[in-house]
Parts: sequence; C-alpha cells; structure tokens
Amino acid sequence: MFIPKRIFIAVALLVFLYPVRAGSNREPYEQTFLVTAYYSPLPDQCCYVRGGYEADKVLNGEGVKAADGTQVYPGMLAAPPSYSFGTKVALPGIGVLSVHDRGGAIQEGDNGVHRLDVWAGYGEEGLARALAFGAQYFVGTVYPPGFHQPQTAVALDDLPAPLSRLEEYRLENRNLLSVRARRNDQSLSVKILQEKLKELGYFRDAASGLFGEVTEQSLARFLQDYRLSEPADELTPTTAAFVLSAEHRKGVEGPIGGFVDGESDAETVREAQRILRYIGYYRGRTDGIYNGTLAEAILQFQKDSALVGTEEDPGAGRIGPLTLKQIRAAWDRALVRERAQKLLVLHEAGKYLDEHDLAVEQFLSEGDNGRQVRILQSLLADRGLFPIEKINGNFGPLTKSAVQQFQLSRGIISSPASHGAGVVGPATLSTLQREERKELYQLVRATGWQAL
Repeated sequence: MFIPKRIFIAVALLVFLYPVRAGSNREPYEQTFLVTAYYSPLPDQCCYVRGGYEADKVLNGEGVKAADGTQVYPGMLAAPPSYSFGTKVALPGIGVLSVHDRGGAIQEGDNGVHRLDVWAGYGEEGLARALAFGAQYFVGTVYPPGFHQPQTAVALDDLPAPLSRLEEYRLENRNLLSVRARRNDQSLSVKILQEKLKELGYFRDAASGLFGEVTEQSLARFLQDYRLSEPADELTPTTAAFVLSAEHRKGVEGPIGGFVDGESDAETVREAQRILRYIGYYRGRTDGIYNGTLAEAILQFQKDSALVGTEEDPGAGRIGPLTLKQIRAAWDRALVRERAQKLLVLHEAGKYLDEHDLAVEQFLSEGDNGRQVRILQSLLADRGLFPIEKINGNFGPLTKSAVQQFQLSRGIISSPASHGAGVVGPATLSTLQREERKELYQLVRATGWQAL
C-alpha cells in the first residue's frame, strides 16, 4: 500500500516527539515495582524521622497536596514522571492506587524496576505506618488513563502501624508538653500519656496508644483531682505540665508526720504551721505551739474542704486522719502547680526559639548545609567549641569535631569512635535543645519576656 511521503514523515515525527511510555494511553500491563511509603507530618508529634517538623515536611514534600494539586488521601501514589496523573496501579495485598504525586527519588530504575511511593497517612500513625511498610517489591497492574480503570481502593487501617517503630526517633526532651493528643488519635503520644496516667493510678488498661473513652475518663479524673478546668478529650499544655509535675512528685512522702492537737510535739506542730502557711491558711509564727491561730487555720481549711461545718463539729480545729489526708492532697496540688508553671515557661521558651528560628530542629551530619548548620555552629561557638570566624553553614570536618567535643563533654558518647560520634542524632539534638531552653528560661526569669 502506498503511503504519501508527507503522511509518513508526520507520523514518524509524532512517534519521535511522543513515544509510548509507561502511563500513556495503552492497555493495562504488568510492571515490577519497588514500593516505599511517605506520610504527612503534623506539628507537635513526639517523633520525626529527620528530627523536626520542618525537616520532615521537606522530606515528604509538605504532605498536604500532591504534585497535581490533589489533597492527600488514602490511595494516593507518587510515581515516575512517565506515569500520567490519574494512572491507576493495582498492588497485590495493598489495593488500587491512583497516581497524583512525584518525588525526586521516584524514578524508573535501569534494571526495569520502577519506584512508587504510597501515602501512608497523617502524623505519628502515618509515620509509623510508613516506617513499617519499608521497601517492598510488587508485580502490579498498571491501568493508564483512557481505558477502563478500577476504583481506587486502599484501606490504610489494614496496613500495620506499630507505634514501637517510632521509639528510635523520639527525642528525650520531647515530653508531653511537646505533643498533642486528642480523642480518637492513634499515636505514640497517646501511649506516652496513658503510661503516665497509669503510673499515677488513673489509667488501668494496657497502654495501646488509642485515645478512646477510657483515656478520656482517666484524664477527667486527673483534672478533677488537680482542680483543673481543661478539656478531657485532648491533652493541652497545661494538663501536660500538671501530669509531668505529678509524675515528678510520685512517691514523695507527705508532710506532717502525725495528728495535730494540743498534745502534739513541737516539731509536728511546726511542720503543720509551715504546710498550712504554704497552702495559704496560716499567718502566725512557726513556733511549734498549738494555739488559737493554728486551730482557726485548721478549721478554715476543714470548712473549705467540707470536712466540718462549724467549730462545734467533732475534730474541728484539729488535724486527724481525714484532715491530714486532705492537707497532704492540697500541699501536693500546690507543689505540682508550682512545678507545672515552671514547665510551661520552659515550653514557651522552646516555642520562642522555634518561632524565631534560633533552635536546631533536625538531625544533622557531615555534608549537610544551610541555616540549621549555621545555628548549630553558633551554639557550639557559644560554648567555646567552634571558632566564630568559621561559621559558614557547612557541616564539614571542623563542625564534626566540635560536635564530638560537645558529645564527650555531655556524656553522650564515650569516645570519638562511639556510634553516632560527630552526628547530631536524637540524644545530641535533645541535649542541645534542652540547654537552649534552660538558658532562655533563666534569662526570662531574671529579666522577663520583655527583654527578648
């Protein structure tokens, strides 16, 4: 059959300019894939794979919208550029996924294996799921646009998300004040909260990491005991500070060694006077003498605690078993509140450092560069470990040596040959952040926030 020359040239040109590639309009076909997973980081997680929220956002491409503008959702897939957006890929045991995203490392391999990245969810649960997914090989079926495609169908809940996988990324100083846990969350942060409440006697179930009804009820009882008006269906900074402070005081022996009345020894009376003054009831001298002033203070405490109605009631003005228990509880609440306030100021100091880009917020190692490295070098210079004139934002041998010196001086490593020497990993990052916050806290205590 004769084909006009101009038509032949046109067809050849089209083939040259638009070759048939993976994801183009062709019939479904099988393809071997190496599949990994990514997630959408959230602020206030307990753990980040790169040490901080911003660093994990960069690693995971912000984690909000895909390259084609689609909001992330279960079943979203990052694929090589040769796969058109809207291409469907069926992976055995996973489901049917749809291509909406790209990734720097998501390419076609020279060995014929193509890379894919599955979106694994939000926050700590998503990170745990992505870590557990790892890297897996699949022979999948590709359904290009233009042909009949199956519906996208992936059940994230069917993919394991073991919270234990997050432990190695948990920073020592990321306590309950650094995280957010809310009703229906499944996260390591919730598990940490449950463990704390269990240690304090408020939570009796196994710490599963799921913020359900039992966790909410346990938190409600804690809030009631410490006279807090915070919500029970989420962990607020104030609640977190009180939980941590209560944990710190657990096991501390209560004050006042015995009952207090006119026959008590002077030391027991003196201790009662000190404690009642601390909780705001006694205004007299700490002289160890049981007198009318002390009896009146005890009576007022008893009335406020609904232990007695009048001074004629049995035990009024004296410290017996019930009154002693209530005084110890009030004393404990006061001490917990005092420590909680300190923790909240420390927390605000950390937020100030983060918001003003003054803190190291990610793991760093030789070869890294940029503002985070410059901040690290400045902190090391402040401690006499790095020459100020060499601050340049490049993590080279000199920075590595300075990090090693810092680690040795803080007992993080035992020698330059230790694992993690010269690398800003979880322990080193925690120590740096803790020192920064403490320094700012001391400055704020001395001069107030207005000095910043």
